[in-house]
Amino acid sequence: MNKMVSILIVDDDIKVCNLVGDFLDKEGYRVQKTVNGKEALQVLEENACDLAIVDVMMPGMDGFALTSIIREQYDIPILLLTAKSRIEDKEKGFLSGTDDYLSKPFEPKELFFRVQALLRRYNKPFEQRIQVGNLKINKVSYEVEINEKTLMLPLKEFELLCLLAEHEKQVFSREHLIEKIWGMDFEGDERTVDVHIMRLRQRLESTGSKVMINTIRGIGYALEAEK
Repeated sequence: MNKMVSILIVDDDIKVCNLVGDFLDKEGYRVQKTVNGKEALQVLEENACDLAIVDVMMPGMDGFALTSIIREQYDIPILLLTAKSRIEDKEKGFLSGTDDYLSKPFEPKELFFRVQALLRRYNKPFEQRIQVGNLKINKVSYEVEINEKTLMLPLKEFELLCLLAEHEKQVFSREHLIEKIWGMDFEGDERTVDVHIMRLRQRLESTGSKVMINTIRGIGYALEAEK
């Protein structure tokens, strides 16, 4: 499978951490959430990350100190988040090694634009192609290719297939899939997911795909390539 861009979020405010994480996850990034500097450094040591979003005001190791350590040890872009907008604080942030600075409160879309800009600057582009087994997905042209056959799927089926393919073998509940694909305001029921999965399976089987969407009894669905 093609590598997804991995983003580390460090914020002791769980609500902010989840808000940013959920938004970036929906945009197709792999997200790792931590609540303090010590935990963040452990994640960086054990996992490859492409960008770090760091809150300034944290107990123990603050964002400035964490940024300095990340800058010394890793070649990744850093975006600082802070409730402060004073020029002195911004100066301290840039001196510690941050690449960009965003003051709270902020619009998630602005954060997304800054993340994209930083990844481009570091030549770590957002992955627009996904491959699992003999399944190839182009997120720009909305094309799905299997055994040199091209499928043009209805939008919701395409989005559903992308989500499952980007997280191969990860099990998604029907509720989670509805929230991700149809949104929290969706008034339908979980049967909608089952119908879309059934149609996707039929399309995949008709092309001789080596990719399966498995039903995990009592939980939901997961996509996996045949061995």
